[in-house]
Amino acid sequence: MIVVIKVGTPETEIARISEELSTRGLTPEKIVGKHKVVLGLVGETASLDPLQIQEVSPWIEQVLRVEQPFKRASLEFRHGQASEVVVDTPNGAVHFGQQHPVVVVAGPCSVENEEMIVETARRVKAAGAQFLRGGAYKPRTSPYAFQGHGESALDLLAAAREATGLGIITEVMDAADLDKIVAVADVIQVGARNMQNFSLLKKVGAQPKPVLLKRGMSATIEEWLMAAEYVMAAGNSNVILCERGIRTFDRQYARNTLDLSVVPVLRSLTHLPIMIDPSHGTGRAEYVPSMALAAIAAGTDSLMIEVHPNPAKALSDGPQSLTPERFDRLMQELSVIGKAVKRWTEPAVALA
Repeated sequence: MIVVIKVGTPETEIARISEELSTRGLTPEKIVGKHKVVLGLVGETASLDPLQIQEVSPWIEQVLRVEQPFKRASLEFRHGQASEVVVDTPNGAVHFGQQHPVVVVAGPCSVENEEMIVETARRVKAAGAQFLRGGAYKPRTSPYAFQGHGESALDLLAAAREATGLGIITEVMDAADLDKIVAVADVIQVGARNMQNFSLLKKVGAQPKPVLLKRGMSATIEEWLMAAEYVMAAGNSNVILCERGIRTFDRQYARNTLDLSVVPVLRSLTHLPIMIDPSHGTGRAEYVPSMALAAIAAGTDSLMIEVHPNPAKALSDGPQSLTPERFDRLMQELSVIGKAVKRWTEPAVALA
């Protein structure tokens, strides 16, 4: 349920309304929009009469029910206004959201060694990326495949950030590692295989860093948004949704089926920012540029692209990784579409 407050309502009255609603067992969440203030009411609202809520104050303009099962994540909860996620990085604040330029996240699937991760970070920064992605802990289908270097890789990511100022995005697999990851990462990634690990989602939601939530490989859009709801219900409203391809009947030519239709669908359902990962979405480096271009044209807020200095020798996901040279060219290609839709800024001066 949401309570729309009239324009010009004094802050003291908004505080009084919130306090009154709290005494009824509800948790009011204040949402300040461009034109209006909205109070999102979380709790048992099914039996509440909107007319009774309306009587709490003459400054209440309207009381509406949120029909979607995902309450906090729903577009209704913010009265139709998109939200943004702001991440502080050494290079300054980066904004994920519809009203801002497309944010590019790039880097290898796994952190392999210091020289490789620092050099890759320098290259993607010079091309225009704002974040470095790199796995310290890797979920792999085979127990015999490379699982990542773990805690030592976090130190290497920290070294890459020190060298470049890029923000760091890395994945958490086990709640036992969460504190160590939070100490280094600027954004905590929950991967496709953990999208419905509800215990982990609650713990991730209880920490302060923004959360990147990847869609499960067989998840419906509603299941994905309900997973976001777990994070938000635990207290963290800074969630970015990442489409990374879903598993369909045809896997002969591409690793997954990249569902670009989620961009307009999510726009109609949620206020949360959207990221597209064409690397996992296709699994083939030669397909990544086309899907990245299409994602910007469709209206994505961010892209995640795998880049490796030598994909043939990568310890994981080499076939879908671009070389730094190909990534340089892709960023130039993306700028054409990005400028056309007014969602692009040129990169800062390259590092010396």
